[in-house]
Amino acid sequence: MPRPPSARPPSARPPSAGPPGSAPAEDGQITVLVIGFVMLALLVSTVVMAASSLYIEHKKLLSLADGASVAAAGSFTLGQVETAGGTPSAALSGERVRSAASDYLNRNGAFGRHSALTVAPATGTPDGSTAVVVLSAAVHPPVVNFLVPDGIRIEASSTARSRLTR
Repeated sequence: MPRPPSARPPSARPPSAGPPGSAPAEDGQITVLVIGFVMLALLVSTVVMAASSLYIEHKKLLSLADGASVAAAGSFTLGQVETAGGTPSAALSGERVRSAASDYLNRNGAFGRHSALTVAPATGTPDGSTAVVVLSAAVHPPVVNFLVPDGIRIEASSTARSRLTR
């Protein structure tokens, strides 16, 4: 039976493949794809490292703020007893809280371990019995530090209260 004119013999190559022994037309395309995926993986890992660095430094700063607020709450003075049978109370002042927090940070060498560490102006006492310590520092994330040469400012706040008991 004769073959139809449009059919090719089974051993014939497709017209786009070129002569026998030549490279296929898609050569090199996988290299571009691999390079793209490697670049994407490097970008994602850089972002994860920077975010992890920020998180860890914030936790360290929060730990310092906790210690400073406890030290500041312990720096109370004895409040006035208003009646003869009344109980004394712990009284704090804003200046005393700021001073105790700064002393705590100096004793622990925190200013040397953290870049641009400051005791924020919000540090003090809102009600005379609660010590609020707010610390601020700059974090320099790895790899992307050239994008933010001054670092990224983070802030941590902690409160503590002294209570006199018998």
